[in-house]
Amino acid sequence: MTNETTILNVTDVAVHYGGVKAVDGVSFDLNQGEIRGLIGPNGAGKSTVIDAISGRRRLTRGTVRLAGQDITRLQCDRPTQVGTGPLFPANQHFRLNMTVSAQIGLAAMKVGAEAPEQDARRVMDQLDLTSVADATAGSLGYRQQRRLDLALALVGRPPVVLLLDGANPWRACPPRNPPISPHTCRSSPRTAMSPILLVEHDTDTLFSISDSITVFELGHVIASGRPEEVRTQPRVREAYLGSAA
Repeated sequence: MTNETTILNVTDVAVHYGGVKAVDGVSFDLNQGEIRGLIGPNGAGKSTVIDAISGRRRLTRGTVRLAGQDITRLQCDRPTQVGTGPLFPANQHFRLNMTVSAQIGLAAMKVGAEAPEQDARRVMDQLDLTSVADATAGSLGYRQQRRLDLALALVGRPPVVLLLDGANPWRACPPRNPPISPHTCRSSPRTAMSPILLVEHDTDTLFSISDSITVFELGHVIASGRPEEVRTQPRVREAYLGSAA
C-alpha cells in the first residue's frame, strides 16, 4: 500500500521467459529521498527488476506505480519517459572538454528544469562540485568524475534515479573510500533529493549509504529492510556478507 511519501511502488512483479522465472513475486516501495540498495549474485533478478520498472521488459504479472500512476504497461526507449533518471556507464554522460557548470546547466535545460541555473547550482552543492565548477571534466580526478555522472542524472529532480550494474559512481575506487559518501548523498534535506534505486556488488559501499536493502536470490526477495536488520539475517550473512559480517 502506498502512502504520501511513496514515489515508486513495485507489487508482485514477475518476469518469466517460458519456464524460466527471472523474477517472481518481487515487491518493495521507494520513498521520497530514500536510497534503496539491491544486492544478490549475478542472475538473481536485480537488473531484470530495473528493466521492468523502466519499461524495457514486459511484466508477466504485477504492477509498477510511479507517483501513484500505473506505468506497468508503458513501454519506453528511455527511462526518463516514465519519470526515471538513469545513470549510464562511467564517462558516457559528460564531455571531457566542457566545464562542470556548463554541462550540468545544459543537462538541466535539456530535461526541462523550471530554473536550470538554480537547479544546476543545487546539484553541484549537493555533490560537492562547486569548487570545480569552472574545471573541465577531463581535468577532474576519478572520484569527481563519478560525482559528475551522478549530478547529470539528478538535474531536473527526476522522481526516481536508477543506478545500474557497471554504471555506479565509485567502481574501481579503494575499498571503503567511495566518492559518494553518506554525507554527500544526504547533504540536502531528504525531501529535496530524488530517491535512488541502486544495484551494486560492493556490499560495504551499499550498506554504508543505503537507507534500505533488498536482497535477491534466484528471482525472489529473501530479505528486505534497514541495513542493520538485513545484515544480521543468517541467510544473508552466509550467502553474501561472509561469517564475519
